Amino acid sequence: MGTPGAPPPTGFVVWLEGLSGSGKTTISRALAPRLRSMGWKVEVLDGDEMRQMFSPELGFSRKDREMHARRVSFVARMLARNGVAVLVAMITPYETSRQAARSVVGTRFFEVWLSCPIEICRQRDPKGIYRRSEEGSVTKMTGVDDPFEEPLNPDLTVDTSSLTVDQSIDRIVRQLASSGYVAG
Repeated sequence: MGTPGAPPPTGFVVWLEGLSGSGKTTISRALAPRLRSMGWKVEVLDGDEMRQMFSPELGFSRKDREMHARRVSFVARMLARNGVAVLVAMITPYETSRQAARSVVGTRFFEVWLSCPIEICRQRDPKGIYRRSEEGSVTKMTGVDDPFEEPLNPDLTVDTSSLTVDQSIDRIVRQLASSGYVAG
C-alpha cells in the first residue's frame, strides 16, 4: 500500500476482548487473511503468546494483568503507526486496562467485545482451562473466581454464541469500514 518513498498509511488496532473460549484467537486468525486481501499488512498479537514472550514473570493478579495489557498495547501502537493492521486477541478483563490500551494506542483503536455466556465458553474450553479451574489446578480464572468487567463502550459487540466465525468477521469488517478504518 502506498507510493515508494511515501510514509506508510496509518494502521489501526482491533482489540478483541472476552472470556476464554469466546473466540478471540479464532476470529483474529481468520480476520487476518481477510484484511490482507484488502491490502493491509497484518499482525496478530495473541495475549497468551505475548505473555510467554514479553511477560513471563507476571502472574494473574489485577496489577500483573494490567501491566501485561500495557506492554501489548505499546507493541500494538508501534506496529499501527508503521501502517500495520494489528489484531489483539486478549481477555482484558478490566475496564481500566481497556481504557489504558485505548489511551496508549490513540485514535486508531477499535474495541470489539466478543460476548459469549460463560456456559458456552466452558463447553468450548479450547485450552482445558475451565476444566483445570474446576479441578483446582488453575486459580484466578477470569469469569469464575476473578471478574470480567463487561466493557462500557466497545466500538462493536459481537455475540459469538449466536454467530459463526465468518458472520463475526463480516460484522467486524463492516463496522471497520463504516468507521473509516478500511475501504468499504
